[in-house]
Amino acid sequence: MGESNKINKICERIRIVTDHETLEGIKLPSKEKGVIFIKLDSGYNVGVKEETIKRIDITGQLHPDAGDEGETGSSQDVKHNPKLPTIAILHTGGTIASKVDYRTGGVIARFAPEELLAMFPELSKICSITSRLLSNMFSEDMRFAHYKIMAHAIASEIQQGVKGIILTHGTDTLHYTAAALSFMLENLSVPVLLVGAQRSSDRGSSDAGSNLIAAAHFIAKTDFRGVAICMHKNPSDKQCVILPATKTRKMHTSRRDAFQAINTKPYAFVDYEKGTIEKLAPFPLPSEKKLAVREHFEETVGIITCHPNMFPEAFAYYRKENYKGLVIEGTGLGQAPVGVPNKECAIHNQILEEIRKLVESGCVVVMVSQCIYGRVHMHVYSNAIDLLKVGVIPAEDMTTETAFIKLAWLLGNYPVEQARKLFEQNLRGEISERTPYEEHFAPDFS
Repeated sequence: MGESNKINKICERIRIVTDHETLEGIKLPSKEKGVIFIKLDSGYNVGVKEETIKRIDITGQLHPDAGDEGETGSSQDVKHNPKLPTIAILHTGGTIASKVDYRTGGVIARFAPEELLAMFPELSKICSITSRLLSNMFSEDMRFAHYKIMAHAIASEIQQGVKGIILTHGTDTLHYTAAALSFMLENLSVPVLLVGAQRSSDRGSSDAGSNLIAAAHFIAKTDFRGVAICMHKNPSDKQCVILPATKTRKMHTSRRDAFQAINTKPYAFVDYEKGTIEKLAPFPLPSEKKLAVREHFEETVGIITCHPNMFPEAFAYYRKENYKGLVIEGTGLGQAPVGVPNKECAIHNQILEEIRKLVESGCVVVMVSQCIYGRVHMHVYSNAIDLLKVGVIPAEDMTTETAFIKLAWLLGNYPVEQARKLFEQNLRGEISERTPYEEHFAPDFS
């Protein structure tokens, strides 16, 4: 239909009238022939077939300087607004800044500032942005070397005087990266928020835009300093949650509220539409010291999960391969199969012996619980007491992921004995003084 030819600019506000409904929102770029995409005020993106449209009205122009639909402008297309804080957006991949290419059916990335404003025009009212690509990868492919790249890129942006940094990241290992950056970046003077998306930006149920916009609001309007995660609070479109970097876990494969704070409260809720912030917990105290990047990680650190019918060879592997650290994900309060209550369990003596040899070899062995909530307490049951006697270190209420990252980071930056002592200390909020029991800490996935 001819009406669509009048709509040449991206980021225009339009009203579409069909035989059955009237839709109003921001026009988005589209490569699908015969379909016009708009972002509704609710945050949903919808596509409307041109053949069903009776009329299109232009109701506003958000970015008069934006190029024609489908164009890729240069970085100077985005004008810096000195009245707004500058936020650097660093990209590592994931769906947060991606959309479907309807020509090929694949997902393509959008990383340049002008492309981000085309996808998320609300950002222009909150901040000025700079943007650059660090990598474009699935988060399950992350290695310690990538954490080093991120940390130095963040330090570089801080030297440029930005108000804060948003790091876009795939969700599957986002909480590992958050913990790693929290330990690596000492004396942070700005907020660093990791933001992901469970669903790509042009799906009607996408959380990409709302998560990114909420993160920008939080950086621009608070005095938060440190590393945190910004994701959806619940399945609705109204609020996002700011989560502590070392005490957060991905709890669902696909829900938008998959990330939850473990054994603690979130920092804040952010209403991404209104830009309002509800503070829930004290923010990290600012440091007057100079930013330091402790970038090293010990590569030979592993995780072993306890389960019925284990064999000593599973633990012997880490000694034979000369591992420097091992996280045992034990049962309950911090147990492993090392007891011999009957003849069928005789092999458990060998498991305890292998753990003893592992500790004596110089490997730092720590104990977390398979349970998501609560903390290990290794002075209750005899199996755990025996593990303490051979040198296993309790990880208090740390998550498995944080304990793994912390141990690898400590062994990469400190002598072994100092690393042992520091592991038991609360360095970045990873250990709670007490573990409260409150129902709202647990997610409701009903």
